[in-house]
Amino acid sequence: MTPRISLLVASLHVVLYLALSLRVVLHRNAHKVGIGTGGDPALTRKIRVHGNFGEYVPLALLMLALLELAAVATTLLWTFGIVLLLARVLHAIGLGGSAGYSSGRFIGALLTFATLLAMAAVGIWRFAAGALLV
Repeated sequence: MTPRISLLVASLHVVLYLALSLRVVLHRNAHKVGIGTGGDPALTRKIRVHGNFGEYVPLALLMLALLELAAVATTLLWTFGIVLLLARVLHAIGLGGSAGYSSGRFIGALLTFATLLAMAAVGIWRFAAGALLV
């Protein structure tokens, strides 16, 4: 079984990751900042958006692929993948625009956490259901 859904979802996340990376690189080049932030608040936010993505998305994509390999229903897989991508876009827009509170940042973080928790719950349930069959 090829994990086609998680492959597409991961590919879309890679495109988003590259866009976030490019924002950092272009800002660094425009403001001649090689290492760190140079005290630039806008660069600090861009670095955090990029870093936050790198902190949460790999684990989420791993979970999605494992759930797909465990033959979890495709409706759930699509839901997890789409909600995760939406969450990361909202978070990037929210945090990228303001270091303080923003609805995009809040909703993006909430959806990311909810998706991770839901995928973990489905993974545990899938394991327990399989253990009962043995």
